[in-house]
Amino acid sequence: MTTQTPSSPNREPGFLHQSVASFGKGLIDVVSTLGGVATLGLDVFRWAVRPPFRLTNLFAQLDFVGVGSIFIVGLTGTFTGMVFALQTSTAFALFDAESLVGPTVALTLTRELAAVFSALMVTMRAGSAMCTELGTMRVTEQVDALETMAVNPVQYLLVPRVLAGLFMVPALTMLFNTTGMAGSYLVAVGALGISPGTFLSRTQQWLAPADIYEGLVKGAVFGLAVALICCFKGYNASGGAKGVGQATTEAMVASALSIFILDFILGLMWH
Repeated sequence: MTTQTPSSPNREPGFLHQSVASFGKGLIDVVSTLGGVATLGLDVFRWAVRPPFRLTNLFAQLDFVGVGSIFIVGLTGTFTGMVFALQTSTAFALFDAESLVGPTVALTLTRELAAVFSALMVTMRAGSAMCTELGTMRVTEQVDALETMAVNPVQYLLVPRVLAGLFMVPALTMLFNTTGMAGSYLVAVGALGISPGTFLSRTQQWLAPADIYEGLVKGAVFGLAVALICCFKGYNASGGAKGVGQATTEAMVASALSIFILDFILGLMWH
């Protein structure tokens, strides 16, 4: 009678080895990406203060990142304010505190939602385009052509995009605040019957300039992080069209995660 050796002890070391190897590879990739983004950020700001200053490229990116995102950010802000006012009014009605709908929406938008949602919209619309465009230029050797012509690609390609993210996301955050409050006002006053004077006076009573500043600072940090990550992934893409697509996917995931992680860190530091 033939005896069979149990196979589980033989598979267990292999499974453990693969798990450790996968975790180590993932950790190395994360650390490598963080280091690469930090190094690229230093290069970008070093070249940003050195002539020649390519203002045409900068204004083109400001238009693409900021002006091009006005509609989607404004629409998102309007419906976010409307939905949040509707839900908070339902909760506050249980305690006869409908007068707090205005300040609650205002504080939530200015401190958190406006900066986060604006950065996410810019990531999906402008960040993906940045990564794809730079990745295509890399794999088609257009970046190498710039170096051949003695044009620094970091200064020519990356500086305008990173500065556009840094400057325009806070501006879009203010747009989100405005449209969000307008949407919440329409729902609270027009649909739910809350007094306009109560809505405005309570909002003015509880909303402080520091709340708006917090959102603007977060918007600037998020815009900088998103632009750096997308530029880093696109600038270092390889492997043809498939590599560009993979780099864009990685940039979107990394940008979204960085927004939420930085939001938590900045929230702790601010308070």
